[in-house]
Amino acid sequence: MRVLVVGSGAREHALVTSLLADPAINKVVAAPGNAGMAQQIETQPLDVSDPAAVATLGRGFDLVVIGPEVPLVAGAVDACREAGILAFGPTAAAAQLEGSKDFAKQIMVSAGIPTAESETVSDAEALTRALDRFGAPYVVKDDGLAGGKGVVVTDDREAALKHGRACLAAGSRVLLEEYLDGPEASVFCICDGTTVVPLLPAQDFKRVGDGDTGPNTGGMGAYCPLPWADPDLAQWTVEHVAQPALDEMARRGTAYQGVLYVGLALTSKGPRVVEFNVRFGDPETQAVLALLETPLGGLLSAAAAGDLADVPPLSWRDGAAVTVVLAAAGYPQSPRTGDVIRGADAPGVLHAGTAMRDGELVSSGGRVLNVVATGQTLADAREQAYATVRRIELADGHYRTDIALEASR
Repeated sequence: MRVLVVGSGAREHALVTSLLADPAINKVVAAPGNAGMAQQIETQPLDVSDPAAVATLGRGFDLVVIGPEVPLVAGAVDACREAGILAFGPTAAAAQLEGSKDFAKQIMVSAGIPTAESETVSDAEALTRALDRFGAPYVVKDDGLAGGKGVVVTDDREAALKHGRACLAAGSRVLLEEYLDGPEASVFCICDGTTVVPLLPAQDFKRVGDGDTGPNTGGMGAYCPLPWADPDLAQWTVEHVAQPALDEMARRGTAYQGVLYVGLALTSKGPRVVEFNVRFGDPETQAVLALLETPLGGLLSAAAAGDLADVPPLSWRDGAAVTVVLAAAGYPQSPRTGDVIRGADAPGVLHAGTAMRDGELVSSGGRVLNVVATGQTLADAREQAYATVRRIELADGHYRTDIALEASR
């Protein structure tokens, strides 16, 4: 099987790494990829926001795996299907589960999925009224795609108002929600339109600083499994969230295939859905795939073909996995790029924002590298991950030191 992976981040590097380990796959190409992927496989230039370009490049492959949300919302899967190419991911219509938070809420309410009360507003006056109605802590979300940075959770009313106004000024609607207490968990559900297969629950760390301080980011680290969570959490998510969502989408004539990312808050009143995404989460995927023994190519192609019901139960490695993100100076506000990187050739290092310049590896984005390590325990995996991070040289690079710390104690 020949597979094309669309995307350029550490999530896609993790997908490439897992696909290369699948004995049924004899070729993997990434587009556009990054400097790390280019050391392992062929990479091709690609404008991921152009569905026609994705389909054109996808000809000659047995499976196209689309990593980021932008090409999915733009209709890359639709273009591939029209060209007779098997593609893993939802259609543009189904991808509105991430493309519009308001649409996702409509699906949740119609399907009876437990979630936070919300209100979507489109003007400053309604925004002010909604903030007063919900009260602190304020949860303010950009209705559209925002690269994982469109959500503000704060006790500061002025900060909430400023974020909401900025979204409105950019032409987006704003979704406000009641605050959900409790820890959060991510459950990736592989879907073929009818059947759902869950992966191991994981937890990520959105704030830039230790102790969940500072602004939100695209994610500074993750780990799995979750020793503190109900062991039946994945199955609960299938029964109460993913399957009802699939059924509701099918009822509306928009079958959902691909991965449904279910972000949960494990509140004092039970699990509640925080958000849906229509792609693998980053950086949780890096930890989850490190423990998956079932060949990934077969799983994703079965989902794309509508054959998940024929897939045997998934097999997982014992132990735990931890991902630590090394970020560039100034991230997330104003990441500095072009800094030379040393030591990124160590085992378990996945590239996110890297490039080659004059024969040297340099930073090219805010999140530069992900270090993934496994161990018999979370403490073992943490120790190995941080040992590798400390050996990498990146001027003024920074990382959180508390990824999986509480869970490993």
